[in-house]
Amino acid sequence: QLQLVESGGGLVQPGGSLRLSCEASGFTLDYYTIGWFRQAPGKKREGVSCISSNGGSTHYADTVKGRFTISRDNAKNTVYLQMNSLKLEDTAVYYCAAALIATVRNMCITQSVAYWGQGTQVTVSS
Repeated sequence: QLQLVESGGGLVQPGGSLRLSCEASGFTLDYYTIGWFRQAPGKKREGVSCISSNGGSTHYADTVKGRFTISRDNAKNTVYLQMNSLKLEDTAVYYCAAALIATVRNMCITQSVAYWGQGTQVTVSS
């Protein structure tokens, strides 16, 4: 069974940090562009950050630039999202997704993907 499983979400105070992980099972991520997306209550899902298959290209939403860092370890079949300086407005369910033959910018904007994870909740609250 092909799956993407997110972990690392939780409750954090404003200014704090979290690292999300997205691990694939049933297939290898080596050839996939991977993206992190989020959806807050009452809002549309948005692309947060995407990374190319070899990690050489990345894209970030303007709202997270300078605070979030996407990375991948293909040997571990895992992609990460390091989130620093978290703000109240970062509260959302975060999803990872995989797409073949996608540029990082297009994937983040169009959200055209082959596989979605089930999501992990991130809550930023004092």
